[in-house]
Amino acid sequence: MTLTDTHSHLYAPEFDTDREEAFARCLEHGVNRLLLPAIDSESHAALFDLCRRHPDHCSPMMGLHPTSINDNPRWREELQLVESLLEDRPEGISPFCAIGEIGLDFYWSTDHKAEQIEAFRHQIELSLRYGLPIAVHTRDAWPETLEVMRTFAGRGVRGVFHAFSDTLDSYRELKTLGDFVFGIGGVVTFKKSLISKIIPEMDLDDLVLETDCPYLTPSPHRGERNESSYVRFVCRKAAELKGLTPEEVASATTANALRIFPAVGV
Repeated sequence: MTLTDTHSHLYAPEFDTDREEAFARCLEHGVNRLLLPAIDSESHAALFDLCRRHPDHCSPMMGLHPTSINDNPRWREELQLVESLLEDRPEGISPFCAIGEIGLDFYWSTDHKAEQIEAFRHQIELSLRYGLPIAVHTRDAWPETLEVMRTFAGRGVRGVFHAFSDTLDSYRELKTLGDFVFGIGGVVTFKKSLISKIIPEMDLDDLVLETDCPYLTPSPHRGERNESSYVRFVCRKAAELKGLTPEEVASATTANALRIFPAVGV
């Protein structure tokens, strides 16, 4: 069984003491490809280092996370850096597979809505300029995210809605606005999770698997640090909800990831 973790922060400080061991567990459990979203300039060095050490398994993204805009007077300089790196990729890393992670996050504060929306829109434009998919982070901002995406309908935007957590109606509308897949992570294993209720109604061709490690750890490890090898638990739960085998879900979701993120196969 071959799995793809489409959203992993294995380069995060939480793995500084055992990153290589955690990576080895990925291969041991069939997780052969990790897609690594960027956050901001403070973590670029760690992201690039991991990609250089495992170029056959780790694919970088480039983007500015919405919470890195909050209370940051230099956020436009961060956006300029994103654009610079897209134009002139650092030596020794494989092509960026997406613009990400980008989006809107009003969980911590709503004081920077305008700035986050500006940055989100700008990075979607970059995705169109460079012909790359987007990896969208949305937290407590689904109405605003949908409003932004409606303005890009018909322009060829494609990508993933990471950690999708909204309604079946939102899923259906987003499918009309671009070529999108929906990231399913550890939350699907939680009791009373919304996403577990709507996965039976979602098309398997619209799903990709993720961990968002070190966050959102699935059962049976909830409460511990998450890691990319745990995407197998997400796969098992998705298979249960879809009435399929884990092997079928692993094969389909990996194929979906390669379709949306073609640079991963380069």
